[in-house]
Amino acid sequence: MKLEVKEIRKSFGDTEVLHGISFQVESGKALGLLGRNGAGKTTTIRVLMDVFHPNAGCVLADGKPFIPKEHKIGYLPEERGLYPQKKVLEQMVYLARLRGMGTKEARQSGKGWLERLEIGEYADRKLETLSKGNQQKVQLAQTLICDPDIIILDEPFSGLDPVNAQILKDVVREQIALGKLVIFSSHQMGYVEEFCEEIAIINHGEIVLAGNLKDIKQEAGKDRLILSALNYGAEKLAEKVKAEFSSLVRVEQVKKDALILEGVCEDAKKRFFQALADTDIDVAQAGIYEPSLNDIFVAKAGGEE
Repeated sequence: MKLEVKEIRKSFGDTEVLHGISFQVESGKALGLLGRNGAGKTTTIRVLMDVFHPNAGCVLADGKPFIPKEHKIGYLPEERGLYPQKKVLEQMVYLARLRGMGTKEARQSGKGWLERLEIGEYADRKLETLSKGNQQKVQLAQTLICDPDIIILDEPFSGLDPVNAQILKDVVREQIALGKLVIFSSHQMGYVEEFCEEIAIINHGEIVLAGNLKDIKQEAGKDRLILSALNYGAEKLAEKVKAEFSSLVRVEQVKKDALILEGVCEDAKKRFFQALADTDIDVAQAGIYEPSLNDIFVAKAGGEE
């Protein structure tokens, strides 16, 4: 399946909050939908889920109008929406039946997912008695109980410790490998980089960057180098590079233990690496710079109007 969000506009009263949002994602892949608080991510997801009707634009599935009720969708919202005073499996079965599953099938699937997420022992416990992290795992089990074809995860790692986060990462990878279409929204860029081939960054209701993450990184790192040394700290190294190599590179950024350099002439990279061999710099790392997704996100969505 190919899911396309095309030129979505959404207004509340006289205020337009989405200004022509467009992106696409295919089955067997994950899209990272990124943005600061209030950027429009949740509104976009609610339009996709047909909770909100757009003022303009459309959502297509394989070129035809996307009708959510005709597809199996698993949605994990950022804010918990289960019943705290109800037993875990009991409410999972209830909600699964509302989505069209039979009672027996729902119980079997629910138990299976609770066991997979290592919380099977809490099936007959009230949700409110569980830790925050285990409540989040129940929400994920509820999201996947109906074996959805489309999975939308909004801040899925909220409240999870590293061990539980690893379980969730394994589950997400499994779902992608099974050919599910995954839309993944998170402020934790490291997780997004692990799963997502495609990204779309929303800022103030507009898409400011979208496409293949690998290609975006390569473009963002074009003509930039990274350098670190065993015998110089970053600040001292920056001083040396400025003093000895200013005709070839300039120091764009001083990180904790490395420099990001930008070439100032056509063959700067080749000449710079050749010149390094004739200095006392004991190179720890030298090569083409590939920015992190966090760096790209800050560059595209970090400023304020």
